[in-house]
Amino acid sequence: MLDQTKGSVIEIAELQLRESRRLPHEPGLGIPEQSLLEAIEAGREALLAQQHADGYWSYELEADCTIPAEYILMMHYMDEIDEPLQTKIATFLRERQEDHGGWSLYVGGSIDLSCTVKAYYALKLAGDTIDAPHMRRARNAILALGGAARCNVFTRITLALFEQIPWRGVPFIPVEIVLLPRSFPFHLTRVSYWSRTVMVPLTILCSLKARAKNPRRINVEELFTVPPHQEKNYFPVRSRLNHAFLLLDRFGRMLEPLIPPPIRRWALRRAETWIVERLNGTDGLGAIFPAMVNAYEALALLGYAPDHPHRATAKEALRKLLVVGEHRAYCQPCVSPIWDTGLACLALHEVNGGKPMPETLRALDWLKDRQILELRGDWSVWRPNLRPGGWPFQFGNGHYPDLDDTAVVAWAMHETGEERYQESVARAAEWLAGMQSKNGGFGSFDADNTYYYLNEIPFADHGALLDPPTADVSGRCVSFFGHLKSSHYAQVMNRALRYLRDEQEKDGSWFGRWGTNYIYGTWSVLVALEQAGEQKMQPYIRRAVGWLKLNQRSDGGWGESNESYLYPDSAGQADVSTAFQTAWAMLGLMAAGEGDSPEVRRGAQYLLRTQQADGLWNDPVFTAPGFPRVFYLKYHGYDKYFPLWALARYYNLKKRKRA
Repeated sequence: MLDQTKGSVIEIAELQLRESRRLPHEPGLGIPEQSLLEAIEAGREALLAQQHADGYWSYELEADCTIPAEYILMMHYMDEIDEPLQTKIATFLRERQEDHGGWSLYVGGSIDLSCTVKAYYALKLAGDTIDAPHMRRARNAILALGGAARCNVFTRITLALFEQIPWRGVPFIPVEIVLLPRSFPFHLTRVSYWSRTVMVPLTILCSLKARAKNPRRINVEELFTVPPHQEKNYFPVRSRLNHAFLLLDRFGRMLEPLIPPPIRRWALRRAETWIVERLNGTDGLGAIFPAMVNAYEALALLGYAPDHPHRATAKEALRKLLVVGEHRAYCQPCVSPIWDTGLACLALHEVNGGKPMPETLRALDWLKDRQILELRGDWSVWRPNLRPGGWPFQFGNGHYPDLDDTAVVAWAMHETGEERYQESVARAAEWLAGMQSKNGGFGSFDADNTYYYLNEIPFADHGALLDPPTADVSGRCVSFFGHLKSSHYAQVMNRALRYLRDEQEKDGSWFGRWGTNYIYGTWSVLVALEQAGEQKMQPYIRRAVGWLKLNQRSDGGWGESNESYLYPDSAGQADVSTAFQTAWAMLGLMAAGEGDSPEVRRGAQYLLRTQQADGLWNDPVFTAPGFPRVFYLKYHGYDKYFPLWALARYYNLKKRKRA
């Protein structure tokens, strides 16, 4: 990382080079105030029209085709096939096939082997013949990439459950891991919340060698280059440490027959108890689809009848994730009402001159009732003396409150100045401060979840087993604490600011863990630095400003592809601009004192030009990673409230300057 405290001749030269490469200032680029006001009012009315009667906002959250494909696979695993639903999901899958013949992790992306195998298998289960043109194209693409044996771990587990590959083709994940002491190098509390909620029911399925009912006996043997039972290399070596873990995996598999039956039964009961305790009603285990589907299948394997409340509730939780239209349907990975509502409130407060309005107060009252004040979730294992006080991402997820959501909601509540939110804000601040990691940053659900060696175990070929601190979440927490302006949290702020300075990339940007990508990260941090009262002319802030300006596109907007997670050299770049990324860039620049810059004006013009007749924006692109390089998301609300927020902020800055 570059020195953050002083400039240098090299840094000044870099800034001068960026200035010379910036888009030229165009005369007459001013925006009529009336046009700006009309756009803001139209956006405000449109956003308010989408508020739920109970007070919240919740937009669709779309993932790649892995999730809807898995829904079809789940129906055939359980022999609970809903034919009309299956037909609609199959239509969605066919429509999402890309020109390369397979399926991508986001629209327009390169082919992903694992996603393509699951989509192909789901369509075959749904009745598509292998000779259909789209199936032939997909099969050829899969074979060209080495066949289904080269899939990731999660896809190979699915194939093993459907008896398409032998169990030696999946990692050894015995249910006995739930019995390991916390001091052991591997323990459930040492991995992320999403990993443990997926893993615990999966250990039951794998330890009992579950078999899908697969009533139509559909197989995909045509997707393998050699017969699966003859495959020698299901686990290519990724590193020396990974090779050592692979040897341990092989050794553990050899010892599995020696596990005493009473120990196995004890472990199964412990895993079952763990799942049942966290079933989370109709919001589901962990409130995320992969964990929920594993739990549903595990409950059935453990003998829970279809009408048992636990199994029936788990099934209903899965159905609540469906988005069903007249002709097509897909399944969401989870829902995002707390996140959407908090951000919509912040946007509308900006529209209202920084003050609440009746609609946002109604939304914040709804949020107030969902703060987790009693339940000590998994995070408390490492913070036993800390009182809870966070919010989840979803409607309900009591064991797993989200630091990012908590910071946004508490920020919006504090902004109102209303006495009725003071206790909620205080509890949120207390919990967030207690969840700060040793390096000064903040993770999403846990503190100090930095056991990086675990990413080398065979199960973790996706590289997303952990929940370490990130710049974007840390920026949100700093924004909240900065807004509080409380000396009580001065040390928390100082440590977090030091972390953010250390995390800056050499080009001046920050990496965006939960939003695409460096534009998202840079916006998150620049807003935080403003709230923290950092001097805006510091060299490290000017480097960030220079990076944003350098990456403005010729149409005045900003855009960044998910390719930047694979190729950092493409940071801040894309073939098209998007309204939400333009809004992030504008908000970041305005936070850094660039409200009068031609770049911000041109960004505002882009937003005015792309606003639809209904007052909203519509970007048909994926906006965020679930796991970088592995799993991506489209937040359907991002192009609704972020552009409105940016335009309102721009107007308010102009208004204050005139005053």
